[in-house]
Amino acid sequence: MKIIIAGAGEVGTHLAKMLSQENHDIILMDPDEKRLLLPGSNSEILPMVGDPTSLRDLENAGISKTDLFISVTPYEPTNITACILASNLGAIKTFARINNYEYLLPKNKERFEKLGINAMIYPEMLAAREIVTAVQHPWARQYWELFGGMLILVGVKIRSNSRLVGKYLYELKEDDKLFHVVAIKRRNSTIIPNGTDCISDGDIVFFTTTKAHVKDVQTQAGKNNPEVKKIFIMGASRIALRSCQYLPNNIRIKVLETNDETSQSFAEVAPGNVLVINGDGRNTELLIQEGIRDAQAFIALTDNPSTNILACLAAKQFGVSKTIAQVENLDYIPLANDMDIGSVINKKLITAGNIYQFLLDADVANMKFLAFSNADVAEVIVKPGSKVTKKPIKDLGLPKDLTLGGLIRNGEPMIIHGDIQLQENDHVVIFCLENVIHELEKIFR
Repeated sequence: MKIIIAGAGEVGTHLAKMLSQENHDIILMDPDEKRLLLPGSNSEILPMVGDPTSLRDLENAGISKTDLFISVTPYEPTNITACILASNLGAIKTFARINNYEYLLPKNKERFEKLGINAMIYPEMLAAREIVTAVQHPWARQYWELFGGMLILVGVKIRSNSRLVGKYLYELKEDDKLFHVVAIKRRNSTIIPNGTDCISDGDIVFFTTTKAHVKDVQTQAGKNNPEVKKIFIMGASRIALRSCQYLPNNIRIKVLETNDETSQSFAEVAPGNVLVINGDGRNTELLIQEGIRDAQAFIALTDNPSTNILACLAAKQFGVSKTIAQVENLDYIPLANDMDIGSVINKKLITAGNIYQFLLDADVANMKFLAFSNADVAEVIVKPGSKVTKKPIKDLGLPKDLTLGGLIRNGEPMIIHGDIQLQENDHVVIFCLENVIHELEKIFR
């Protein structure tokens, strides 16, 4: 597949590196030559200095023979225009990054398809939805609904009070039908476990389960689930606005913003349950004055990852049980993990994951990237005649860095164990490390 990615920013570069692990012909285009100097040479990515809204540059890139054109520059008009031009010049499919949620409304989908734009993504909206989910499940590090909520993937930091500490996975056989341990994040490494692995204090353990048994995971992990009634948000960004709009209106929200003009404009469009305060979220006196000790969640959404991490640490000192930090620099994510930040939001990973699902050939309906774990979660539909339907799972010889966490069969969720044999049209959730994600299509062919 020939793919042109316009925009060598963090999203475009990260996506190009992901796709370079596969047999794609990738061109990364940007007007700024310096942005194309990728750390570490990668022969699978062809850098090209060019403007994605230039007909000549698009033609020089071979747009007429392109299977997919992706425009992820920071500028929405550029992305829209580039996709329209690319489609008219022969690109089979186009994908645009946008910042106007109205474009995603169902009534507008056909309009954009007629213009030549097949798919669009609004990173701030996706990030806001993940924040809302994190607030709704404060006991979990990560909480994702798969297959429309029929299966749940939940990541939990295990403390000494958990009944799982010191347990080998083979000792949890009686809980096989309640949940399945699909991965263990231990310090700087991720383990796809087997029965002989033991859960330790400080591990982040990832479980798949059904909605009916989420409470069992919470109980086993020794977690309380405090009701969130009051939230502090630092940084009046677009993600902050979308989060305020998506959160329940019975939650009191205080938004702290240092810029006078930004504070005023945010207050004009924020919901009625939101109070905008012109001040620094790192100011402890201000936090105390505004009642930080009564808050259950603190969300740091400035453009500075170190500021966000430090602010969350300060909030924890005041007894805030759930902290969420926007960390766009991938190098800072392990630091956030080591410092016990509750949840991390990274637009680049969210955006790249949603675009990546658009590309996979294995009928992957959804793709998530675990910021703390260098791991991927995929939802796959088993094709008729697939070789995975020929034997029980334990006899398939799956890669050691891959595990099956659960499935949907005839509309019913099931937790997977080794004796189950997959059937065609089963919807399967897969957990794997980065080095085997590209093998999904081959495994489930």
